[in-house]
Parts: sequence; C-alpha cells; structure tokens
Amino acid sequence: MSSQSADPGDVYVKAGVIVFGLGAIATLATFVPMFLHLTPLPTAAYWLSMLMPAGFLAALIGLFLNAREQRRRVGA
Repeated sequence: MSSQSADPGDVYVKAGVIVFGLGAIATLATFVPMFLHLTPLPTAAYWLSMLMPAGFLAALIGLFLNAREQRRRVGA
C-alpha cells in the first residue's frame, strides 16, 4: 500500500476508462449486425457509440491534470 495520496486526475482517468469501455462495447454491438446482414440497431445504439471518444477525452484530461500536479510537486 502506498502512503501517497491520489492525484487529482485519477478519478477522471478511471471514469474515462469505464466510459471508453462502454462505448467500445456499443460500437461493436452496432457493427456486428452490419457484417452479419442482420436488422440494424436503433439510432440510440449509434449514439451510445459516442461514449468511446467521450471516455478517451475524460482520460486524457485526467492525464493532463496528473502531469500538471506532478510538475507542481517537482517545482516546489
């Protein structure tokens, strides 16, 4: 166990990974019917695919926050 406190961006990174994963699953679910020549899913399924870039953006923001905090600690 580490005694170091969590960085401010860790929550964003963890949430971003979860949201990205949900978006990836939704993307796979929307592409499978196209390749198997099945009935396409409703439009809402395609909108859920947009969670993938949103999760990526959240994780990226978290990484930038962590880098800024680390830089502040080194400077102090």
